Amino acid sequence: MADLQKIRSDVHNTFKLSGFTTRREATTFVAEQLLPLTIQERQKMLDKLTTRLLHQCLSQPVLEKEHVETAFKECSSQGLEETETVLNIIDAFSIPKLKYDTERKKFTKDLLNTNNLYPDPKWKAQFLIDRYMIIWQRTVRNKLFAQETLPSMAEEKRFQLRKVEVLLSSSSKIDEVIVLGLLTQLTEGKFYIEDPTGSVLLDMTQTRYHSGLFTENSFVLAEGYYEDKVLHVMGLVLPPSENRATSLPYFGSLNTFGGKSKTLLKNSQSLLKIEQENEDGMFIFLSDVWLDNLKVLAKLKTLFSGFNEFPPIAIILMGEFLSCPYGYEHSTQLKIALTNLADIINQFSKLKESCKFVFIPGRGDPSAPNILPRPPIPSSITTDIRDKLGNSVIFTTNPCRIQYCTQEMVLLRQDLVMKMCRNSIHFPDTGDIPDHLTKTLLSQCTLSPLTLGVQPVYWKHADALSLYPLPDLVIVADHFQPYTRTYQDCQVVNPGSFPRTEFSFKVYIPSSRTVEDSQIPKEEN
Repeated sequence: MADLQKIRSDVHNTFKLSGFTTRREATTFVAEQLLPLTIQERQKMLDKLTTRLLHQCLSQPVLEKEHVETAFKECSSQGLEETETVLNIIDAFSIPKLKYDTERKKFTKDLLNTNNLYPDPKWKAQFLIDRYMIIWQRTVRNKLFAQETLPSMAEEKRFQLRKVEVLLSSSSKIDEVIVLGLLTQLTEGKFYIEDPTGSVLLDMTQTRYHSGLFTENSFVLAEGYYEDKVLHVMGLVLPPSENRATSLPYFGSLNTFGGKSKTLLKNSQSLLKIEQENEDGMFIFLSDVWLDNLKVLAKLKTLFSGFNEFPPIAIILMGEFLSCPYGYEHSTQLKIALTNLADIINQFSKLKESCKFVFIPGRGDPSAPNILPRPPIPSSITTDIRDKLGNSVIFTTNPCRIQYCTQEMVLLRQDLVMKMCRNSIHFPDTGDIPDHLTKTLLSQCTLSPLTLGVQPVYWKHADALSLYPLPDLVIVADHFQPYTRTYQDCQVVNPGSFPRTEFSFKVYIPSSRTVEDSQIPKEEN
């Protein structure tokens, strides 16, 4: 009895130091649970309980018995917590909206945000302002622009970012100007750089372009001199990108990726252990999966047969799912094609039981306009395949996100190379296009740095296209030749068109973070 009293006193004091007032029955409950443990084990459990209670975000600092019961249950449970999901397919319309707090210099979640495809007109500008703030705060922290100089950087040249309003307020020439802003045509044939404070006309006759694809509606750093209300651009460069480790302190434990968990699962040790132990786990990515093409179906059957004994975590099938438009019969033909695919998958029992089949629509798939993010294929078309395969099939949005253990993947089906090259104001003289595209996407923090006329976007859901903080893997399924590029610890991958590349695809192995080129072998005559 004396031991129980002492433990009750220790519990009361520990919780008091953390700012809690404890009810008698709550203290007694904890003391009774700790009684069989050693002194060292008791202290460890108390620390864990305190952490759990702080995460409960109680409205008042008064601990009731049910609060400590919940915390104790979480601490004592073996394996994963309730919100720790091994595999989570996150659709584009449930991505959390984040905003940058300039005073606290941190990102917070916008709790007042509501889903709306057709919001107020202010959102047309707001989504660009939000992207500007992300790139601006990242740029001013870069060592080239940071005002706080470290001893090791004392001799390095640093640059000063200026706002457009500073230029507009000057009547004299200003040398060595660097402005971060949106590259835009406010009048046809004349380029301007614009930020939230104003816009200024650009003279780009002497401009030297650095690496990357510079499109209208992308954010750029323009370097030059300002004279007679014109910024004469000597150099145009993409804003510096930033790896995830550098970005993370500005988000804390906030779940920036989406899903049920309130905190970021990337920090979960339980999930990390599962990820590392599953050395054979893999994701298969295929694009342009034409289900009305007999040769494609035959190759898919070969692929399923090869993976049946050792099923992958998921097979991601991206559109378009029909090889040509069928007019008013398009939906009917797709429904039949999906049913045929279900019959093929049903022949491989292990694959059906252990693997997820994720379907991401392409531009030509029914029945949504060419606006990103694009909703999934309608349930009226997918009802038969879902009845046959149950929870094995998932129809999701374009783009979508996949969280596997601690890893984050962003997937988009879009012919982005063609669009970016066609709308670039300057085509690169050197280097290959995948390198330029990768650098551009990660510096722009978005999957679509294009004008709304070229690629319409739902203004209030532009966060679904965000690439900040950087994920582990970005899949951009494109007609362009397959490639894999790594930049700032992020891998950007194009699996290529499945039928146009002699049935090649990409395999991602999370435990080793490697991407492998694969191809279905040709049939022997």
